[in-house]
Amino acid sequence: MSAPEKVGRGKKVKFSLTFNELIKVDNPSEKIIVSPPQIEQPEIKVAGRKITVELLDSMIPNTTYTVDFSDAITDNNEGNPMGQYTYIFSTGTTTDTMQMSGRILNAEDLEPVKGILVGLHFDASDSAFTGKPFDRVARTDASGYFSIKGVNAQRTYRIYALQDADGDFRYSQPTEAIGWLNSPLTASSSPAVRYDTAWVDSTRYDSIRTIHYTRFMPDDLVVRAFKVDYHPRHFLKYLRDVPEWFTLYFTGPSPRRPKLRGLNFNADHSLFTVANRDNDTLTYWLTDTTLLHLDTLRLACTYDDWDDSLKVARAKTDTLELVPKTTFAKRLAAKQKELAKWEKQRERRHKRGDFSDEKPQEEFLEIKTSPSSPLTPDRNVTLTFPQPLAQLRADGIHLQLRVDTLWHDAPFALDSVPGNPLAAVLRAEWRPSQRYKFVIDSAAVRSIYGMTNKRTERNYEIAKLEDFGTLFVSLRHADTTAVVQLLNTSGNVERQVNIRDGRAEFYYVRPGNYYLRCYLDRNRDGKWTTGDWTTHTEPEAVFYSPKLLEVKANWDLNEDWDLTALPLDKQKPEKLIKQKDSKSVVNMRQRNLERLRKRGE
Repeated sequence: MSAPEKVGRGKKVKFSLTFNELIKVDNPSEKIIVSPPQIEQPEIKVAGRKITVELLDSMIPNTTYTVDFSDAITDNNEGNPMGQYTYIFSTGTTTDTMQMSGRILNAEDLEPVKGILVGLHFDASDSAFTGKPFDRVARTDASGYFSIKGVNAQRTYRIYALQDADGDFRYSQPTEAIGWLNSPLTASSSPAVRYDTAWVDSTRYDSIRTIHYTRFMPDDLVVRAFKVDYHPRHFLKYLRDVPEWFTLYFTGPSPRRPKLRGLNFNADHSLFTVANRDNDTLTYWLTDTTLLHLDTLRLACTYDDWDDSLKVARAKTDTLELVPKTTFAKRLAAKQKELAKWEKQRERRHKRGDFSDEKPQEEFLEIKTSPSSPLTPDRNVTLTFPQPLAQLRADGIHLQLRVDTLWHDAPFALDSVPGNPLAAVLRAEWRPSQRYKFVIDSAAVRSIYGMTNKRTERNYEIAKLEDFGTLFVSLRHADTTAVVQLLNTSGNVERQVNIRDGRAEFYYVRPGNYYLRCYLDRNRDGKWTTGDWTTHTEPEAVFYSPKLLEVKANWDLNEDWDLTALPLDKQKPEKLIKQKDSKSVVNMRQRNLERLRKRGE
């Protein structure tokens, strides 16, 4: 590559780079980034061995400019990347040559974030992130790595990450992923040495080169990026398939349920509500059965609605007319038609002398149970009802334990499920290797619409203790808010427990390989919580243990885990990382060493 040709045209800058072979530029609009950031996209042209770059924004006086080509420049024949090349020039008498580098990780799972902007502000005020473009900027590669060049050693900076959706180099939309470090940063440098190995093949190396270089610091920054929990609430739709219930859907959560006022019926005492945790999906059951004959329900619904201009929630009222897809009259007509069909079939059976089926088939309340057998001793049985209940007779529910060949009554409790009135939990002292029989007598359960259940019987075999392993984890640098998760080899959560006395205990673990993940549940809501820039709340801390754990049957495994033993960017196991580094980037240094060796020959 020859020295660049720089041509100034008024307040704009144009320069060219000439190489000794044909080259091409891969995805320049994404990979090539100019700092200070350019509002107007630079013009980049490639012709043979020459790259021409024209910066269209007006130049800022006494400022160092960097044009970072990353790995965009490749040779035309083999597509080998040139390497991390940056062109630097200054509009003043001095050039800032310091650098800051590190990695951007997803705050929730420590996954490297590719292609996110990383910016510096020397304005320390919080308003700079939302009100001004960055002073210096870079973009992460496939491994989440970034290097911001042209940094002034005399200035103190604040660092931010931004998934810039609108290209204004500032945080302007709540849907943009962001991250920041609260500590101010100052650039420095020192002499350093590294060793590069040139390999003949995968097992033999050719030579080891000692390279003296300047180490720019900080070079180990880790910024956790996240999206704020932004779900603007608007009314989405309603659904009423049958006369008994209707469901309202909203696009976002609210701490308050909607207020319903019946316009052609009394809604105060005739609705049974089943809502999810965020109050964005609510099902209303009609407890007044006379309303089932009413084809259209008219009501006024007052709910929290997000004002996009004021950025606040406000009360809004909509008038809804709810018509079931299948009206009560249509359903009654269909039943009468089925009954007439059955009676004709009965007459034909009578002519043949068959009097075995003399009653029409009844419709029963179907009760679902989970999980299925075999059952581990630490699990309970969940009952799910298709309709709200008017009665649940305790004397109609039985749990029996098999001893030898006889069944004996076993103690149990039937608990309600918080937030789900259509479910109950059968809790018992399940004995390993034993068999249980759970029975619900006929008509022991009756819904608000008069439907009853038929006799239900479920057999449960409790798993053997020797079929499972036990995992005990002792944690260091974890507080009482820590929640420890057991992950399978795909990274999915199998189990999670709260820490007690610095220890996480997993019982009845199926044999296999597992990883550990931990998050600090600061607000104690039982789930990982993201951050918020408006309140300067950081996301809840997440940690991984890089060690693969093997749980064996009938075996106790004790594990010590120091959450801070490794930096965050070294914690997540490589097999769980989905954002893999580019092979061209990994082999770039090896290719350059081979080129140097060939030139020496």
